[in-house]
Amino acid sequence: MKAIVYREYGSPEVLRLQEIAKPEPGDDEVLIRVRAASVNPLDWHFMRGDPKIVRIAFGLTRPREPRLGRDVSGVVEAVGRSATRLKPGDEVFGAVRGAFGEHACGKERTLHCKPRNLSFEEAAALPIAGISALQALRDNGNLRAGDKVLVNGAAGGVGTFAVQIAKSFGAEVAGVCSSRNVELVSSLGALRVFDYTREDFTKSGAQFDVILDCVVNHSLSECARMLSSSGHYVMVGGPRGSFGPFLARMFSMSFRSMFGSRKFSTLMARITQQDLEVLRNLAEAGKLTPVIDRMYRLAETPEAVRYLEQGHARGKVVISID
Repeated sequence: MKAIVYREYGSPEVLRLQEIAKPEPGDDEVLIRVRAASVNPLDWHFMRGDPKIVRIAFGLTRPREPRLGRDVSGVVEAVGRSATRLKPGDEVFGAVRGAFGEHACGKERTLHCKPRNLSFEEAAALPIAGISALQALRDNGNLRAGDKVLVNGAAGGVGTFAVQIAKSFGAEVAGVCSSRNVELVSSLGALRVFDYTREDFTKSGAQFDVILDCVVNHSLSECARMLSSSGHYVMVGGPRGSFGPFLARMFSMSFRSMFGSRKFSTLMARITQQDLEVLRNLAEAGKLTPVIDRMYRLAETPEAVRYLEQGHARGKVVISID
């Protein structure tokens, strides 16, 4: 089978399309014939081994796991002895190891039946970004109907899902994006859209019950003054660059949460069957539609990763496996 592999850390040039052995599913795993995959910031962090602290777990000098990619959709080809929920022929979506290839294996608990009204490409866009948005709003943000929500980075992968999910919860949603994405974010359900090229949203005087920060391009103090008295600030990802600013922001968030009524947290998303089912139900109800910016072929994966790394993608970047 063909798959994208990398034997060293570095830029997208380290990614190679090679012929490798087809994986075998473990007892609690499922083998999938991949139809589509999507690219996440997680992928280029692994590719570059950045921040370098991740290399302690994934290989100090070179990656222990040479395959890349997590988000997947496809057709079940085989199941392990302990896998009882899925069967060969099922169309599924979720998270696996090595999604950038013709076949991949994943735990049965991180996979679910594909939404019937979505294509394989649309379904592959859902898992990590969709669950990140869901858990950030529902679990970290304690979102309730009627809450006012601000999504900073509303046109990105997590942001486009967050706007739609917040609206489905009955929230009043505002988004922050560039001029070219204002119409898109409005169409997803945002009642107010801040164009950051023309307006600094932190100086608007608006107050929000939940701020979902997917960009992290303003100080914590600037964001904090936009929170209601019992509001929640949720950081998705972190400041780009060295690890130091991230740790400093984390410390400040912990301190503020400990000694104030406002709560500050960072997202640690987990792929679960239950939340994949939530996304599936929202999609089938017409309340959640993936926004796909560009699609690439498997051999073009380095270009797909490079494009996402530039930070200007609208929604998701998807790889279609012929």
